[in-house]
Amino acid sequence: MSTTWHSDDDPRCEPPKGGGAWFRVIRRGLPLAVVVFGCLGLLLVVRLVERPIFGLRRPITPWITQFVCISALALLGIRRSTVGKPMSGHGAIVSNHVSWLDIFSLNAPQRIYFVSKAEVAGWPGIGWLARATGTVFINRDRSEARAQAKVFERRIAAGHRLLFFPEGTSTDGMRVLPFKPTLFQAFFGNGLEPGVRVQPVSLVYHAPEGEDPRFYGWWGDMEFGEHLLKVLAAKRQGRVEVIFHEAVDVAASGGRKALASQCEQAVRRGVGAQRDPVT
Repeated sequence: MSTTWHSDDDPRCEPPKGGGAWFRVIRRGLPLAVVVFGCLGLLLVVRLVERPIFGLRRPITPWITQFVCISALALLGIRRSTVGKPMSGHGAIVSNHVSWLDIFSLNAPQRIYFVSKAEVAGWPGIGWLARATGTVFINRDRSEARAQAKVFERRIAAGHRLLFFPEGTSTDGMRVLPFKPTLFQAFFGNGLEPGVRVQPVSLVYHAPEGEDPRFYGWWGDMEFGEHLLKVLAAKRQGRVEVIFHEAVDVAASGGRKALASQCEQAVRRGVGAQRDPVT
């Protein structure tokens, strides 16, 4: 069964209209492509040296990824602000999921590794970038929970801070869906060191003035290319807030369902504080 979230009125992404719109697409899109794919080439070259020396540990390439994400938001014209601070030490980040822009928004203030559904690895463009930056690909299947836990343990032991979206799908950004507890089970294996924490993060996108509040949301049957063009063609851009909440100690959380619930409530409070909550 598909986990894709649909609203009652999924808006269509209209193609850019007029010379001005296509000029903005080129003015923003061309430098964005140069930065993203140029730095991807640099990352792959650096990784050729980094991998045999450090193995899973990546002391250099995450800085390239973070630079790309900061630059991407700047080139798009999307302003960003942060509240709170990313946690230190071993663990993971969980967030609500709104858009493909989340990759840039969440990676700009911190160095992280995304956890993504397995089919993303085969997507043109996005899949290449995801693999190059160390994304963990998983199947959301309870029967694979033990194997996934081992992958999480190895990555966290290597100093990676993982990020996943417990909603399991993206939304219009106006709501937070219930957090699925399945992936949280990976933090209760015997292979993890004591002191592992999970930090909830709220993502709040503010649409450009005069646009639908769901402008940056990417959900339902929207095509990536169509949504990308819509964002590139916008006359003006909005902003994104990244709200870091207090990290939750895994050992003291009371189990995967309790941990998922605590993180969900923190994210809901962060989103609800910026707009009227929608359920």
